[in-house]
Parts: sequence; structure tokens; C-alpha cells
Amino acid sequence: MSLLSRGPVRRSARLMTVSTMDVCITEPQFDTTPTFKRRISSVEKVGPDGYAIATSEAIIAPAPEEVCSPPVAKRQKRAAKAEEKGMAKDPDGLEHTETPTKPKRRKKEIVEPVYIIPEVEKKTTTYRGRLGYACLNTVMRNKKPASESVFCSRTCRIDSVKKNGIDFVKDLGRKNVQDLLTLIQWNEDNHIRFFRLSSEMFPFASHEKYGYSLDYCSDLLAQAGALANKYKHRLTTHPGQYTQLGSPKPNVVESSIRELAYHAEMLDLMGVGPDGVMIIHGGGVYGDKPTTLKRLKESIRNLPPNIFNRLVLENDEMCFNAEDLLPLCEELNVPLVFDYHHDNLFPSSIPPKEIIQRANAIWKKRGIRPKQHLSEQRPGAVTILERRAHSDRCENLPPDLPDDMDLMIEAKDKEQAVLHLHRMYGLQPVIQASLRPPNKNPTKQTQGRKSNKRAKAAKNSLDKQLEEADENPAGDFEEEPIVHGDEEDA
Repeated sequence: MSLLSRGPVRRSARLMTVSTMDVCITEPQFDTTPTFKRRISSVEKVGPDGYAIATSEAIIAPAPEEVCSPPVAKRQKRAAKAEEKGMAKDPDGLEHTETPTKPKRRKKEIVEPVYIIPEVEKKTTTYRGRLGYACLNTVMRNKKPASESVFCSRTCRIDSVKKNGIDFVKDLGRKNVQDLLTLIQWNEDNHIRFFRLSSEMFPFASHEKYGYSLDYCSDLLAQAGALANKYKHRLTTHPGQYTQLGSPKPNVVESSIRELAYHAEMLDLMGVGPDGVMIIHGGGVYGDKPTTLKRLKESIRNLPPNIFNRLVLENDEMCFNAEDLLPLCEELNVPLVFDYHHDNLFPSSIPPKEIIQRANAIWKKRGIRPKQHLSEQRPGAVTILERRAHSDRCENLPPDLPDDMDLMIEAKDKEQAVLHLHRMYGLQPVIQASLRPPNKNPTKQTQGRKSNKRAKAAKNSLDKQLEEADENPAGDFEEEPIVHGDEEDA
């Protein structure tokens, strides 16, 4: 009669044949390793270590339960794994699964990089006016995580309006105004008290089909205006370059007036005073500058009072220089913003000092504080298109700048360009933590929205027109549809 052996034995073991009389099973001894062995007292063949080596004649069969139990260490390991996976045992010994609790992901701590701010060349000036920047704050816009980013130009496409409805668009406007409150406070903390509002504050508000009133956001706009007035900040706007009141096409003029009405409504609801002006360019000349000026004059005369009271014209670098617009401004009592960079590209025969004096007389007559624009061309710029692009920062205040003039800095680095001039000329205290280093390798290529792939084809077409205009400033420019282009990339 054979006794059947069970369980793992040494790998070298063969099946064994033993006699019932010959076998005496002792108390099983277990190793703590995964493979364990059963010691016996009498077998047909025993190895030198005292463990059975079976022959090929035996038949494998189960051994008694107490012999086959797993080792204690294995049971403990299995219990630990079950506990990790949410397994538990009932009193009867059966396992059941509990719903595991998903561990909360720990937020990655954002470490603010250490910026090395180079020293600036110290300069002197008698100027003590306010320096401002346009639309976007680079420090607040680039905050991490992105959910904490602060900006006032959330917008969308027409397809999004059709898909999500006008309430979706209005909510974007509400968020923009909420962030405006944060920006005004940041500006005050950093001694910047002049700011240009983005034309994208309320997307499609002036659209012919999808346009809407801003009354739904009047309370929030009033809060923003009250905060600006409390700190004596000046807020202005700059509707897009395609807002052309001198266009020969009635539909373009109508779209331009709707755009101006939207900006005027926003400023009115904010409670901004007469210093909150809306600046536009003369537009295209359409092959006949004198005739275009007549149309521009007629359109301005017919504007509603709330629009006319805030309207200001600015000389540009392609079509209408300061000398072209100054007689119209003096006749209609419309203030003129003198842009130094544009005057360098398309100068007048009248010296800047005289233009500024005549323009300031209009501002004073209207009871509005004067303002001017300052920018510089990028390093290495040669062609007219390259020279038009604004530099990252300005290195000099203009020599003809009146001491009490509000000066809008139209530069790519936005608030950093203002802080740069504050440091250079000692105009205002500067908070070190608000400073960012300048680009070490500035290029003559623009990097804003105007340089995206979709705009390349339009740019190439415009390039030719600009070169022709450089030779013939009275050339014909076809107007474009109204867009929200308030020089946010300035």
C-alpha cells in the first residue's frame, strides 16, 4: 500500500514510493520561504539533507489539511495586501470588498522663479505726469496655475455664440470686469494710475446681429469705475484701427458708430469722467485724402453727444499725420492725441512742439487732461512694416514732452515698460517683486496676435500696400470689417 505525498518538494525531487509501515510523519516544520518541505522518518530514498527524494513510481495526492496550510508569513502578507485593496473579513472568515477611497491628489506647489533684474541707466527729467499701459498686465496674465490668471480680454468666436448662446458671451464680459477690479488694485499698488481698457471686455457687444446692452453688468462696472475714481486713475479706450468714420461705405460707418457706442456705454456705466476718452485713427484715404477728410468731418458732426464728447483723433504712420488732422480737430473742437512714433514714420512739416501746443489748446478748451502716445521701433528694423512694430520697452522720454502730460506707453512688455521708465527716471517707487527681466535678444519681428499663422496671408498682402504707401502716402487703402483691435499687442 502506498502513501501519497503532496505539496511542493525540492525542485530536484522525483515522485516517491513508500510503505505504510515504513512512514512516520512528524509535526510539520515550515520554512518562511515560499517553498516549504515535509520531513519524514522513513522513505525509500532520502537525500543527504534528510528530505525525501521521490521515485517515479508514486502517485501524487493531497496531504492532510494541517500539513498543506500556507506558512504564517504568507498569510500575513496576503492579509496586508487585502487591507491595502480595501478587502476585509467577515466574522465567518469570508472576504468582502469595500469601496476603496480615492486618495486626494496633492496640489503641486508653485514655486515663483527668482528673477535677476539688471540695473538701468539713470536719467533725469522734469516730467511728473502719469505713465500708462494698454489692456494687458503680463505679470497677472502669466500667473500659475492658469486658473489664477488675471486678464480682461476673454473672448470667443461667432460659432461659440451660436452654440452656447448669448448668456455664455455675457458671462465672459462679467469675468473680464471682475478681473479689471483686480488689475486696478495692482496698478495702484505699483503706482501706475493710467490704463487703457481692452475693447474685448464685452465680446461682440457692437455686433450687428449678436450685439447686446451692458445693463446686465452695470453694478459690476460701477464698482470698477468707483475703484478707479477712488484712486484717481485714468481709464481710456482705443477702438480698433478699422473703426473708420471716413469710409465711403455706409455699412462700414454704421459699424464704426456701433463700436464707438459700445465703448461709450461701457465708460458711462463705469462713471468715468470726461478724461475717459476714446481714441481712433483717421482711417484709410481711399485714393482721395481731401474727400475722405470731408466724409470724416461729416460723420463726426453727426455723432450722438455721448460719443462725440469722448471722441479723440490720433495721427497714424500711414495715412493721416498730425498736420492732416489738426485743422479738422481745431474746427470741430475734437482733441488730438500726438503719437511720437507715428510722427517719426510719417512726419509733418510742422515741428512736434508746435503741434503739441496747438493740440493742448483744444484739450484745455474741452476741459480734458491732455494725453500722448509713446513707443519705439524694434532693434534692427528697416522696412516700413518692421519699423511700425513696437519695441518691448522704451528707453527715452521725448524731449518735447510737457511736464504734466499723461503718456501712454505702447510697448510689448506692457506694465514692465512703465516700471522700466519709473526706475530710469525716478518717477515712482518700484516694487522689486513686480519686476521682470527684459528679453536679452529682442527681435525686429512682432510676436503678438498679428503674427499668427492665420494672419500671414493678410500680412503678405498688406506688405505690398505698405511699401506702396511708403512711396505714396496718399495711396488707397481698402477698409476691413470691424474687429476688436485696440492695440492690445502694442
